[in-house]
Amino acid sequence: MNRPTAEFRFYEELNDFLPEALRKRGFPVQIDRPRSVRDAIESVGVPHPEVDLILVDGRSVDFDHLLRGGERVSVYPMFEALDITPLLRLRPMPLRDPRFIADQHLGELARRLRRGGFDTLWSMAWDDDEIVRIAAHDKRTILTRDQGMLRRREVDRGYFVRATDSEAQLREVVCALQLEARLGRPPGTVSIDE
Repeated sequence: MNRPTAEFRFYEELNDFLPEALRKRGFPVQIDRPRSVRDAIESVGVPHPEVDLILVDGRSVDFDHLLRGGERVSVYPMFEALDITPLLRLRPMPLRDPRFIADQHLGELARRLRRGGFDTLWSMAWDDDEIVRIAAHDKRTILTRDQGMLRRREVDRGYFVRATDSEAQLREVVCALQLEARLGRPPGTVSIDE
């Protein structure tokens, strides 16, 4: 029995979350019942806070849009510098004064961000529930290497840190969230330990 599918295509760094065979191409996602586009996106491993724009058959939709099968779905990452109005942005607008909370595995990154002048919280004592609660209450961006944390419905702002070395993590976060000007350095030259 053939079940309905929607054809999905993920762009740019969202491909980091997909198996190699599904990257940079369209592929079918099973739609066995009316399901939200958010559910379908997360079913293939992409956390929703990494998504900024979804087009279904060329029309901008929100996470709650129901898929029934037969649609073409294009999913795009964060657009920090590019103005995509009048399209429906799914992430909250970038914060003027970014504040972060880092998970237990990113203590060195948190220290580097603090030295760079960024308001960054971190504690080994906090579990995922506490991090999500603090982030929501204080309007902080969660920095994590735990994709599962970013898939939680309560998470509005989050960034999956791909690098494993703390200096590379700092460069990645600063470049991905376009924080270079806050450090007073040109893009690509971020280093706090000089």
